This record gives sequence, structure tokens and C-alpha cells, in this order.
Amino acid sequence: MTRIDLGEKTLAPTAGQTVGPFFKFGLEFDGMAQVAFPHSPGSVVLGGTIFDGEGQPIPDGVVEIFGADTDGTVPRARGTLRRDGHSFTGYGRAFTDDEGHFEFWTRNPGPVGGRAPFFAVVLWTRGLPNKLHTRIYLPDDEVLLAADPLLASLDADERATLVATRTPDGHLHHDIRLQGEKETVFLAY
Repeated sequence: MTRIDLGEKTLAPTAGQTVGPFFKFGLEFDGMAQVAFPHSPGSVVLGGTIFDGEGQPIPDGVVEIFGADTDGTVPRARGTLRRDGHSFTGYGRAFTDDEGHFEFWTRNPGPVGGRAPFFAVVLWTRGLPNKLHTRIYLPDDEVLLAADPLLASLDADERATLVATRTPDGHLHHDIRLQGEKETVFLAY
């Protein structure tokens, strides 16, 4: 532990603080969960629930995603925080509801550099001392999934925590578990 010397007094650093609670002011913007315009050609819903270590839904989480466009192009369009209703920026933010559910309108990302398509995810919830990073992979191409370096480094149970499921209507479902059984694999940067 580092100590700070202030002349006569030596003080220990203050303990880390958890993030949250979150306030909509400053975090919320129009269309923030609409990465793609709802019901536009190629748009899909990506949704799921965030669970704590005891399997309870987390009602006040913040989820951010970033993904490539369907052709694998990494978006460079301006307008991430000021949606214009037609530009695809790849970025979105959603709050969880009282049941821990989050939802985005987005597009299926295409492979970037021949790698399995995925959404980069950043997650904040109360009780965490810092944000968490993870990925949500599309379930559709087993060859690309098997060749992905991150997924190949995981056992089957860990890998399953990063791959979404396709719903009958073509949308994506993916739950995130912070601890416990089926804990989501989080990435350290």
C-alpha cells in the first residue's frame, strides 16, 4: 500500500469506490439503444438479462456495445451521441430494466479480418469497482467460431458464455452472469 506524506501526517489512500447508482442525466441520449433504425432492412434485436452471483437480475446496469457493420466494415460515421435516424455508428448504450433486461436494435456484425463476428461489450453495475469488458459472438458460423483465438483458448463451458443464441425470429439473445454458475468470461485490458 502506498502512503502519502503530507508533512506531519501520513495518510493511507482512500479505498476504491464502487460504480453506480447511475443517473440518467448525462448518460441518456435519444435513440441510444438504436444502433440501427428499428425494423430497417437487416436490423435485429440483441437482448438479454444481467444476473448477479446469486442468479438475481440486476435492475440498474448500463450496457454498451460496439460492432462492425454486416460487411465487416468498422463504422467511422459521426453521430454516436446524436442519432440521425439512418447512419450506422456501431455503438449503442442501454440501461437494464427492473427485471435486469437490456435490448438494442442493431445489425449482425460481419467478420472483421476473417475473424468470428462479435459485439464488444462494456458493462457497469452497482457494486463493481470498475467496468467489465466482454464479447457477444454471433452463433451462426461454427468454422469462424472454432478458429477464433479467444474462443479457442477457452473450455466449452466458458466459450458458451460468450456466444449468443439466435431466436426463431432471427434476433439474438444473450444473458450476462457476473459470478457463479455459468459466469460470463470477462476480458482484462
